[in-house]
Amino acid sequence: MTGVPLPSMPELAVAMGLAGFVFGLFYFAAVQRTAALLAARRGWRGPLALTLGRIAGAAIFLAFAAKLGGPSLLSAFLGFLLARAVALRIAGRTG
Repeated sequence: MTGVPLPSMPELAVAMGLAGFVFGLFYFAAVQRTAALLAARRGWRGPLALTLGRIAGAAIFLAFAAKLGGPSLLSAFLGFLLARAVALRIAGRTG
């Protein structure tokens, strides 16, 4: 052991909720970028790469959160859903 104490469960859950929110903001920005690329009809490779990257990133992030325990996974997912709500609100204002 390195002697570094691990964060307690509530601190870890809050941190994972914040991480889920930040990850969600990037995720939904990539969704918006994918839609813009598809609408511009500039090929399919860019949107495909963004889509595969988003799916892989979400799987890796949520798998990491799951390894930290149920409360961490739940709070990460709730942060992700909060980012979705923010992205939808922003999209509603612009479009």
